[in-house]
Amino acid sequence: MRLNGFQIKLIMACLMVLDHIAYFIPGIWVMIFHVVTRVVGVWFAYIAVEGFMYTSNLRKYFTRLFSWAVMMFAGNYVLNLMFEDRGIAIHNNIFLTLAIGVFMLTVLTRINNKIWGFICSVVLLAVGILIAEGGMVILPFMLITYFTYGKNKYRNIGYLCLSLILFLMSFVNYGDVLTTIEMLAFNSDFMFIFVIPFLYIYNGKRGSNSRFAKYFFYVFYPAHLWIITTIAYIVSD
Repeated sequence: MRLNGFQIKLIMACLMVLDHIAYFIPGIWVMIFHVVTRVVGVWFAYIAVEGFMYTSNLRKYFTRLFSWAVMMFAGNYVLNLMFEDRGIAIHNNIFLTLAIGVFMLTVLTRINNKIWGFICSVVLLAVGILIAEGGMVILPFMLITYFTYGKNKYRNIGYLCLSLILFLMSFVNYGDVLTTIEMLAFNSDFMFIFVIPFLYIYNGKRGSNSRFAKYFFYVFYPAHLWIITTIAYIVSD
């Protein structure tokens, strides 16, 4: 079975919700959902790299990502002010991560002076890792995706190497298997590697060209987070 980009986005949207309902479910399910949803951010990063490569207006594409990042930051800020009395807060902003990633690829490939392009992209990578949601995973993932695009064998090897590095960075042996597994469940960024099967069922086509399909993720991502956070505030009374 082969699916287009929009169809896989719908699957990722469902997984995304599972990752953000920790307020309402038992701890064991929080761990399970956190592990199985590590594919979501990198899937949208893969699509962002394709957008960078194929868009007819790179400036417009970057501006759209950055504008939504600013809007989400503003919405998060307002909700955090409203809900601070009960310790409810939201800090997610994948738009900023993707915008930094696209800008990083832009300066790396579009600056005529290759040395300056490399230096600037390294700076953006470092800054993004420090300030952006999932930057430690998504930004290196975008670099690997760009440089190995269309070369599945090398792409998979690159992803496996990144996954191994993330695993080694997060692994701590707590002396018993259960505690160690729990630790890995909450530090499971290395599990992004399971995005590979989704890439093999992706047919490379965008899918629906409707305005709804184009802006679905841009609206759904902040909307579902703000709704979940609002519900969590209400029921926490």
